[in-house]
Amino acid sequence: MKHRFLDGEIYHKRFFPKTHDFKYKFFMLDIDLNELKNLENSLFSINKFNLFSFHSKDHFGNKTNFLENVDYLLKHFNIEKSSKMRFITLPSILGYVFNPISALVVFNKDKIPTHLIAEVHNYNGGRVLYPLELSSKDNKLFKGKTKKDMYVSPFFKRDGDYEISIFMNEDDFRLNIKLYENGQKMLTSTFSAKEMEYSKNSIKKLFFKHSFLTIWVVTRTLVQSFKLKLKGLSWNSPIKQDQMRRL
Repeated sequence: MKHRFLDGEIYHKRFFPKTHDFKYKFFMLDIDLNELKNLENSLFSINKFNLFSFHSKDHFGNKTNFLENVDYLLKHFNIEKSSKMRFITLPSILGYVFNPISALVVFNKDKIPTHLIAEVHNYNGGRVLYPLELSSKDNKLFKGKTKKDMYVSPFFKRDGDYEISIFMNEDDFRLNIKLYENGQKMLTSTFSAKEMEYSKNSIKKLFFKHSFLTIWVVTRTLVQSFKLKLKGLSWNSPIKQDQMRRL
């Protein structure tokens, strides 16, 4: 399983204090970090402008070489480097990107995912990294838990508990995030997708299918926030720590 696109949709549901749900089309890029340089072609660049691009500066670390940033991150969280690691993210489209969440997945020698580092951005310039140790009952769906430590939505507290699960095989992918506050489930958000071959033809198809996806991610969020405000939900504001990029 080399590089691939993941083409699907996001389903988002809030349970409390008001029920509210929506879904929209979305895609992500699943990168084999052993083959990072092979991402480049006439339509896709690394650290340069193109139709699609991958920029190290959009993610953790301060090195231009993304793999050096990955090494630093693994050492920081005391996670053993693996011969199989994948990075799942949204590429830059015509120089613009906003990634609500990206995921670094680390596998063991048996090709079983053991750790996931979730990189979460908010709309206030904040970024935080959550390292999760994964476990599974069936070696298909892998789950981990972590404490929430950043403002994301104005309608939720800045703290709480996340449960993140991931399912991935040769054809399908699913990433689910559940948010709990004081033991009560507040939110579930799921990205479900089918594999799409990594190729120039796929890049063209995704560009025309999703158009300016990263811009719409922000616009849709503002629209849904307005709808929630009309439902009478109170508004929370971020603290200074939630408006900076950590690591």
